[in-house]
Amino acid sequence: MMGPHKNLQVWQNSMELVSLVYKKTRNFPRYEVFGLSSQMQRAAVSIPSNIAEGYGRDSNPDLIHFLHIALGSSNELDTQILIARNEEYITEEEFHQLEDLNDNVMRKLQSLINTRRKYEMQTGQTSKPQKPQNL
Repeated sequence: MMGPHKNLQVWQNSMELVSLVYKKTRNFPRYEVFGLSSQMQRAAVSIPSNIAEGYGRDSNPDLIHFLHIALGSSNELDTQILIARNEEYITEEEFHQLEDLNDNVMRKLQSLINTRRKYEMQTGQTSKPQKPQNL
C-alpha cells in the first residue's frame, strides 16, 4: 500500500530534486565527495524523508514540525546550490534547473504548513485528517 505522503506533489517533487542533486553532484571534483557534494545530497534526501516521517506521526503538530525540518533542509540546499554555482561545479543552466525545482518544493512546503496550521486553528483538532491534500 502506498503511504499518504507518496500522494503529495511536494513529496514527489522533492524526490525529483533528490535525483537531480545526485545526478549533478556526480560531476563535482573528487575532493568534494565528502564535502559539498555529500552535504547537498544529505540536505536533498532530508526533504522527502522528513515529509514522510511527519506523515507517519499521529498528530498535526508532529506533522508540522517535520515539515519545518524539511523546509529547513530545502533552505540549506538553496545555499549549497549557490555555492556550487559560485565554485563553477555546475553551469548556469544547471543552477537554474536546481534552483527552480527547489524553489517549487519550498513554496509547496510552506503552503502545506500554512494549510495544516489553518486546519488546526479552525477545527481545534491536533490529529491529521485521513486524506492529505495534494500540494
